[in-house]
Amino acid sequence: MQAILIAIFAALVLRQFVIAAYKIPSSSMEDTLLVGDFLLVNKFIYGAKSPEWIGIPLTQGKKWFIPTGFEVPKSFQFRLPAIADPKPYDIIVFKYPLNPQLDYIKRCVATGGQTVELHNHNVLVNGEPSPVPPMLKYENSNLSSNQNTFTSWTIDPGHYFVMGDNRDNSSDSREWGFVPSENIVGKPLIIYLSLDEQHSNSAIFDKVRWKRLGMVVR
Repeated sequence: MQAILIAIFAALVLRQFVIAAYKIPSSSMEDTLLVGDFLLVNKFIYGAKSPEWIGIPLTQGKKWFIPTGFEVPKSFQFRLPAIADPKPYDIIVFKYPLNPQLDYIKRCVATGGQTVELHNHNVLVNGEPSPVPPMLKYENSNLSSNQNTFTSWTIDPGHYFVMGDNRDNSSDSREWGFVPSENIVGKPLIIYLSLDEQHSNSAIFDKVRWKRLGMVVR
């Protein structure tokens, strides 16, 4: 029993501070990441945070007849030193600023102090073209009047401007603003499993996108 408890504790520590698994729930990062991709995320590189809430998994924010956990006081929370900071072109996992209970994944386009200019499908950072991801996707070839309007943002210090690679179908910094540094969770490493959920009635082996297994996330 002692060995089991130690193993569980070690797994929880690794998940909180080193590496964790995430599933892609939406199409906002297509075709770089697909719905049903399962990722391993490095939480150590950007400085992993201690838990903000402790309790039964998947019950945070939900109403139950009995207590399922508790908020950790701010005075007991801490963050490990970061090995690196997110930089433009990195794909990052972060707490959604409008609801920190949700994890989002987008591509970092600019960091604090930089200026982002957007006109049609052209993205400039400090006046220079932003690197174009190889699997960048535009679903709407007929640009709306809003997309044709020139827009500019100067990123606040300690914040990040993020966008989905599926540029016409992504809720990101263009809509709800910048991501504060304290919301950064980690950097995805590889795809360890990918399931095509459109084939819901198929056998599990028929759902697996075998060619995506082990792909490095870039």
